[in-house]
Amino acid sequence: MKATVIGAGLAGCEAAWQLASRGINVTLYEMKPKKFTPAHHYEGFAELVCSNSLRSDKLENAVGLLKEELRRMGSLIMMCADECRVPAGGALAVDRCGFSDLVTKKIKENSLIEVIECEIEKFPEENTVIATGPLTTDKLFAAIKEITKEENLYFYDAAAPIVTLESVDMSNAYRASRYGKGDDDYINCPMTEQEYRDFWNELVNAECAEISSVDKEVVFEGCMPVETMAKRGEDTLLFGPLKPVGLPDPKTGKDPYAVVQLRQDNAGGTLYNLVGFQTHLKWGEQKRVFGMIPALRNAEFVRYGVMHRNTFINSPELLDAKYMLKGSKNIYFAGQMTGVEGYIESASSGFVAGLNLAMTILGKDEIIFPDSTATGALSHYVSNPGVKNFQPMNVNFGIMEPLGMKIRKKQEKNRKLSEKALEKIEEMKL
Repeated sequence: MKATVIGAGLAGCEAAWQLASRGINVTLYEMKPKKFTPAHHYEGFAELVCSNSLRSDKLENAVGLLKEELRRMGSLIMMCADECRVPAGGALAVDRCGFSDLVTKKIKENSLIEVIECEIEKFPEENTVIATGPLTTDKLFAAIKEITKEENLYFYDAAAPIVTLESVDMSNAYRASRYGKGDDDYINCPMTEQEYRDFWNELVNAECAEISSVDKEVVFEGCMPVETMAKRGEDTLLFGPLKPVGLPDPKTGKDPYAVVQLRQDNAGGTLYNLVGFQTHLKWGEQKRVFGMIPALRNAEFVRYGVMHRNTFINSPELLDAKYMLKGSKNIYFAGQMTGVEGYIESASSGFVAGLNLAMTILGKDEIIFPDSTATGALSHYVSNPGVKNFQPMNVNFGIMEPLGMKIRKKQEKNRKLSEKALEKIEEMKL
């Protein structure tokens, strides 16, 4: 009993783990460290490119529910994330290197998983999970286009810069979490109105890195470059990543005019990323413009923000609710290539794909998750042929089955949805 998984990102590692957990021998192909994409730099598996945050860990939030569902079903990604947690208020953030190292260790130590480090241009056309990510190499994507008979879709994605803690001017910053939720996990860099106006003017006029002339720039709303957001209006950032509400400056006791938040990026607490500052400004421009933030005037950037093109397939036409290619001999897709957006969403798709491929190989019934669960709502969304103008989607309560009753308070309604979902997961006994 054998299966192939291509790509050792979050989705591919999760798929390989679920297959091996059910006694299936897995060949896992990964081109790193022999070859890297423009966005990847670390040799380990499940590299977190954009941010080290896996977002909310609360059940009142859909991604918090998705995490809990995966925990209860034996997810490798959640097991490693929980073990590598770093302070982040109500969110689950991880030491990105420690997390990657742990996932890599678990995969390589599994006797049923054989890792082959090479780039492949073709793939077995049966019993395969394709989880090569949104930066799939041209030759392999050509092979995918051939079997799907579809032209590729794409959008541009961006990653935020990282600075060293010791280079942050703490005389112009303070520690706090918004509205006092959690411990003082974030470093907050306040700005006066004039400082913000000067910063905004330089930001919107800064020089961006070139994008190929053959590509039309399509930006995913959930990971929008800060300069793109700023160009929507002078005050737009004040309602986004520079929102000052709930973060009173201890020097004044009042909320600042604008505030830039830094979030811990590694377990040692020596590196912090600029929250919401995904960007594709040229590196010199990043240092100049972001250095206008008072607390970051002398900041040491250990990684600048980068911009890269992401690719995804037309899943509503191509995939079923198990992430299997319709009409194929057990070819599954998983990860951002399917149009799920976010680390945990990618892991969820890998879980479903790996689980169902294992069931098929073992001659057991397939497992369709109901849309009353976050896991199922996501798989049904990306496989729904009724979805028009398909775009990447984060998990959210809006795509889940309604409760069938009216509850006015949003948080109470979300808790009820989560309770119902987790009851269903327990009933499934996976």
